[in-house]
Amino acid sequence: MGNTIENKSFDFAVRIVNLYKYLCNEKKEFVLSKQLLRSGTSIGANVSEGEKAQSKADFYTKMTIALKEANETDYWLRLMYATEYLTEQEFESLSKDIKEIISLLVAITKTTKQDLIKK
Repeated sequence: MGNTIENKSFDFAVRIVNLYKYLCNEKKEFVLSKQLLRSGTSIGANVSEGEKAQSKADFYTKMTIALKEANETDYWLRLMYATEYLTEQEFESLSKDIKEIISLLVAITKTTKQDLIKK
């Protein structure tokens, strides 16, 4: 499962960086897109750190932070769509990806939390 989330969150971060460049260059939008850039790339950074965690508790903490960042990213995507910075097609594609990442992170954090409680 770790490899899946690491790959998906990295690929998503690449999409977010490219979207950020597009929003800055084509739409001249710099404020909301910066928020999206921060949260959207933070998911993968925290997952990557979690994969190299020193303990199960450290892993859980990083995955929980990644989940919070994923939820924040979902918010910024919805806001950018509602304010017409994203087309419906762009939004649907990104929304599908972030919801999949959120689902994976929810499963990972639930399982890890149960493992920590058992100890």
